[in-house]
Amino acid sequence: MGLKEQLNRRDFRRLMVGQTVSSLGDWMGTLALMYFVLELSGSTTAVGGVLVLRLLPSALGAPVAARVVTRWRRRSVMLTSDLIRLGMAVALPVLPWLWWVYFWAFAIEVVGLCFLPARDASIPYLIEDRDEKKHGREHDTGTLEVANGITMATSYGMIPVGAGLFGLMLWASNNAGWEGHWRYVVVFWLNALTYLVSYFAIRSIPDLGPAPGERWAAEQERKQQGSFLDALRLRVVRGVLPGVAVVALGLGALFSLGVVFVKDVLDASPVGFGVLVALFGVGAMTGLIIVRNGRWPLMTQIRTATALQGLTIATMGAVASIAWSFAGAVIFGGAATAALVGGITYMQESLEGYRRNLALTAFHAVLRFGLALAALLAGAASDLLERWDVSPLGMVPPRLVLAVSGLVVIAGTFLIRAPDGPQDRRPKPI
Repeated sequence: MGLKEQLNRRDFRRLMVGQTVSSLGDWMGTLALMYFVLELSGSTTAVGGVLVLRLLPSALGAPVAARVVTRWRRRSVMLTSDLIRLGMAVALPVLPWLWWVYFWAFAIEVVGLCFLPARDASIPYLIEDRDEKKHGREHDTGTLEVANGITMATSYGMIPVGAGLFGLMLWASNNAGWEGHWRYVVVFWLNALTYLVSYFAIRSIPDLGPAPGERWAAEQERKQQGSFLDALRLRVVRGVLPGVAVVALGLGALFSLGVVFVKDVLDASPVGFGVLVALFGVGAMTGLIIVRNGRWPLMTQIRTATALQGLTIATMGAVASIAWSFAGAVIFGGAATAALVGGITYMQESLEGYRRNLALTAFHAVLRFGLALAALLAGAASDLLERWDVSPLGMVPPRLVLAVSGLVVIAGTFLIRAPDGPQDRRPKPI
């Protein structure tokens, strides 16, 4: 089943429309947050701290999120999350204090950690054919991967649009004479409105699962399992999570150092950073097309795409040219998307009901944890090397840190293991 057939499913289409608008606001808000924090602090480490706000929610909020998504209906979790995030996004830019901005950004991520597993767990339910289900036939892996690709596209596909719209709004604010933090208020409040759009889109969907069979299984399993650590006991989760972690490592390093890398190493303007981010989005969309037409086993796809991502980011740091950085951003975006779509599809296909919810909570928790940790370490390492005036191999700190991050990603691919050894395209239920 292809793209057109998936979008013809009314409830799935409504969810994707809401997610597209919400993702647009999120990317605008993320870019605004990075520039806002840089203006308030003047520190690369502080910019990395923006992504570190995804570390604490993962460490502290994941156990709570696991219980929420396994005890509340998915629709209720998503609706409540959107309303709470709306209020938080309105409050975030009101005061130009770093601790205030960090607090609300942290709180938004905690709530988002509940929203995303509920959304992803509902995808198989929304795309299944009820008549086929009655006869014991379910969607195949390719169909689910297309649906996950569309879901991923609602996020990454909005990167270039969000970057462009953020730049346009900042330009308009400057021309209007707005100074200080008020230049960013409109961006954050517009982001808040996108959560409202997502809320009404989800509210129009009568049911997001779980299916009756899933509910019964969930009740039985809930009597034996009840914590976030149960997800880590699943062989499927342990096999996929190393790949998720190293993909997040590459993403965190690039986003943490991106502003400084473009400005100081490539000697380009802020427009250059916007182009780099936009090309990452182009690469993500390209990766989705490749995934849709691919026939590789999922584990092979995850390993290959992860290794390609690491090689690309290492080369970007070593070569440090504008042309290669822009080309590398496209390759990087495509590889990261292929790895993440493969990982999430593998979990959805391998698990059902309660265990699927737990696995997807772990997926997003590790993704955010790795992203935050990489951002913090990359930014801090670059700042320390700058302070010590050290340039090993004749490479300035941002280049060196980026190159080393890529090598670590490549090494991490050896930790990605299929639970039962070699797997065909459809994994066995665990």
